[in-house]
Amino acid sequence: MNSRQRRGLVLLILSVLCALGAFAGVLSVIRDVESKVGPETTAYRLKQDVAAYQDLRPEQFERVAIPQRWLSDTAVTDLDKVNGKIAVTPLLKGSLLQADMIVERPALQPGRQEIAIMIDAATGVAGKIRAGAKVNIYATFEGKKEGEKPVSKVIVSNAPVIHVGKLTPVDSDTADSRRRRVEAVPITFALETRDAQRVAYAESFASHVRLALVAPGSDVPVPPGERTYTLDSDK
Repeated sequence: MNSRQRRGLVLLILSVLCALGAFAGVLSVIRDVESKVGPETTAYRLKQDVAAYQDLRPEQFERVAIPQRWLSDTAVTDLDKVNGKIAVTPLLKGSLLQADMIVERPALQPGRQEIAIMIDAATGVAGKIRAGAKVNIYATFEGKKEGEKPVSKVIVSNAPVIHVGKLTPVDSDTADSRRRRVEAVPITFALETRDAQRVAYAESFASHVRLALVAPGSDVPVPPGERTYTLDSDK
C-alpha cells in the first residue's frame, strides 16, 4: 500500500468516526428531549368561547396531545366528564379544559321548590344570567294610598337560578292602561316555600320585578336594613 492509499484509508476512517460521532450526538439530543418531554396524553381545548353558567357540549372541544409532565393534575382528559356540567366562569377559546372550570348542573334540593316567573329581557336579564347563577330579586310596589311613594324591596337574596328559558313575546300594561308587546324570559328558581311565596306575590302585585346578578362566590345576604328603599330615605 503506497502513501496515497494510506492517506485515503485514514481519511475514510476519520469520516466514519465523524459520522458515528454525529449520529451519537443526534441520539443524545433525542434522548434529552424525550427525557424533558416524556410520554404524551390526551387533553381537550376549547374551540370557542363559552359564557359562564352555559351548558357544556362535547362539540365545543377539540382533542389535543400534550406531554403528560406538562399537564396539570386538574386537566380534564376524559370528555365524558363534561356531561351534565356547566361552566363556572367564562371560558375562552384555546384554553385547556380544567376540572375547576366546571360544576354540576344545579339540581332541586330537598325542601325547595321550582318557581318560574317572566322577566323583561331588556331590564331584567340582558343575556347575562344563566343556570347556576345567583340573583337578588327586586320588586317595586306603588303606594297603597294616595300620596304614598313607591317602594323598592329586595324580596329574595341569593336566589339560585336553575333554568333560563327562551325569549317569549308577552303583552305588558303601560302606565296609560294600554297594552304593548314586549319580549320576556322565563326564569326558574329553586326556593324555599316562604321565598317562593314572596316571588309569586311580587309577580302578581309589583309594578316591576328585576334581577340583580350576584358575583360568583359572593353569597352574603342583603342586610335587613338595606332591603327596603324609598326615594325619601335617600338623603
